[in-house]
Amino acid sequence: MRILVPYDGAEQARKALDHAVERYGDGEIVLLYVQDLVAAGYEASPGAALPGYWKEWYEEAQTEAEQLFEEAQARVDVDLETESVVGRPERAIVEYVDDNPVDAVVIGSHGRSGVSRILLGSVAETVVRRSPVPVTVVR
Repeated sequence: MRILVPYDGAEQARKALDHAVERYGDGEIVLLYVQDLVAAGYEASPGAALPGYWKEWYEEAQTEAEQLFEEAQARVDVDLETESVVGRPERAIVEYVDDNPVDAVVIGSHGRSGVSRILLGSVAETVVRRSPVPVTVVR
């Protein structure tokens, strides 16, 4: 089995990784870090127009991804594959599943409900609805 775990270092992502290792530890586990351009644009606002901003942002995001992957590898006793992509998290995760051999997704969820979920959206919910493979949501 080849299992995809979207990974951003948050507690929910760590729980998803732990679950994936416990359940599918004898398979291949792939961590996917998504560099969110939209979030970067909101954070940068005026600075985004400066020459070189996006290159610097991309390099910093790559460095962050590598650090998160190293921390994740240190947490578990199985070898992890790692991938980093740029895009909206919910779309990038589903596109990765569409374009790569993946048997299942294990994703963490913040467990929001009600108005906060409506206003903020839910990456996990979107992945559950759009993924062509089974998705396990870990809280």
